Amino acid sequence: MFHTEQCAIAPCSILFYVEHSADERVLFIGERKVGYILKVEERGIRDQTSQFVLCGNYTQLRSASRAATSPMKSSSTPGHYLRQIILTICIVLLGITVQAQSSGSQPGSIPESPQPSGQTNPPPAPTTSDNFFVRLANFYHQDWHPAPSNSTASAPTPARRGLPSPLDSPPFPNADWSYGGSPTIGEPDTASYPLMTAINNARSRTKFYGWLEPSLNFSTSSTINAPEANDVYSNRFELSQAVLYIERLPDSVQRAHVDWGFHVTALYGADYRFTTAKGYFSHQWLVLHRQYGFDPALEYFDLYLPRIGQGTNIRVGRFISVPGVEAQLAPNNYIFSHSLLYSIDPFTDTGILSTTKINDQWLIQLGLTGGHDVALWTPDARPSLTACVSYTTLSVNDNLYICANGINSGKYAFNNLQQYDATWYHRFSKSLHAASEAWYMYERDVPSISGPIKPETGANPAWCLVDEVRCTAPEYAAASSLQMELSPHSFVSFRADFLDDKKGQRTGYATRYSENTIMWGHWIGSTIQLRPELRFERAWDRKAFDNGRRQNQLTIATDLIYHF
Repeated sequence: MFHTEQCAIAPCSILFYVEHSADERVLFIGERKVGYILKVEERGIRDQTSQFVLCGNYTQLRSASRAATSPMKSSSTPGHYLRQIILTICIVLLGITVQAQSSGSQPGSIPESPQPSGQTNPPPAPTTSDNFFVRLANFYHQDWHPAPSNSTASAPTPARRGLPSPLDSPPFPNADWSYGGSPTIGEPDTASYPLMTAINNARSRTKFYGWLEPSLNFSTSSTINAPEANDVYSNRFELSQAVLYIERLPDSVQRAHVDWGFHVTALYGADYRFTTAKGYFSHQWLVLHRQYGFDPALEYFDLYLPRIGQGTNIRVGRFISVPGVEAQLAPNNYIFSHSLLYSIDPFTDTGILSTTKINDQWLIQLGLTGGHDVALWTPDARPSLTACVSYTTLSVNDNLYICANGINSGKYAFNNLQQYDATWYHRFSKSLHAASEAWYMYERDVPSISGPIKPETGANPAWCLVDEVRCTAPEYAAASSLQMELSPHSFVSFRADFLDDKKGQRTGYATRYSENTIMWGHWIGSTIQLRPELRFERAWDRKAFDNGRRQNQLTIATDLIYHF
């Protein structure tokens, strides 16, 4: 007997089978012979009757033994000829579909269901017959103009090992409470990107993707907004980031075998100065002070070991300095501009870092690096210890992440900061949460601004006491932001920030700072993000803005992130 199939798309939904003989294939609908079938290659089918079910562009191929049937005499009515035309079109479509699917599935198999991509309203992959530019255009069109969702048919949720995600992403940059130096252990890689869809319909685990981020700001300062970041140049439209990622994430959901991954980042734009590490093309900023430059900001290899704890990831290479709410790459942040706390702390480290998931609530990290923002082959590199612990409550309403980062003797070298950092995330509800961070940092034997010792190129001296040639330069900071989700595509955020640069070694001015920012984040589909903001900051002890000419600074700014 024939199987009844439910077709989701039915412009030519038919149920038919083909009888084979030595020299002909005859098409039947039910028990009714309707004519000879156009040639379609039934791969792997020999002397069995083949039964096809065609539902739009979704084809199932089944084989079933069937006794010969007695064909009925066909009619010659106009309706008969119309049916013949329709059936001919459907058979041609069937041949195209079978041929296209044969490259991606085994003969006689049912194609796998599409997997959710981690994007809101993920667009379906175009057919392989389209060229690169058609697939790219289709991705954006379907992302910006998604079809109405079908509440009765949804893709299954991919396997996840661990606590549920506390947040929605989008609109927030992350769905989980973030930690640095590792992919989220137990989280499947379901992300879909326009460029990879255009290249190969997103079939490979190695992915190419990135974004363009132009930005615009208006400021009461006339020349420079420092220590504000990343819109450091006043009253200017600029390209902040043009970034290309090449990465493969290890499969950390499974615990059956060792897996691996890698990541390479190419960053160009005005923001390269904030990721610059001495020894990595650093002359562009440290010597030449170019507004625009290139930085290979991240390059590392990941090795996933499933049997250590509930999974361990070992990362080797150059990676983002692990603690903190914010990060260097634009899409990873709530707000376009960065807190003062972030603007002067370490950016990248080079070394090795292990991340072990003890259970669903506890995670520990231990690493050895060459210090902050330096390549291992520079004289400023120092063997430095990083140790972190993360705890999440079973309700996922709270997460505490504490790190000792880049710890060594603390003696003065390029960005040889000794950092002790704590972050706390608290979720009031699915749509409202807070992200808070505080740190204490210091560096010993920093040359005095009035002394005879020349400071490191690209690093500031300290405002030591009058009779001191060197001194210890400490600083501490705290920042907290409150985020509210307004819709699946938008949220608002408010941030309060305090920094005390006690010896002025990080900003150039020994003063206390405060900063308050309010912003609105809005997504168009899952590929364009807009983040306008209003920001006010004050230097409490001396004029520290606009090269020491202003004590207050007001900026209105926005960026636009275009993902590809």
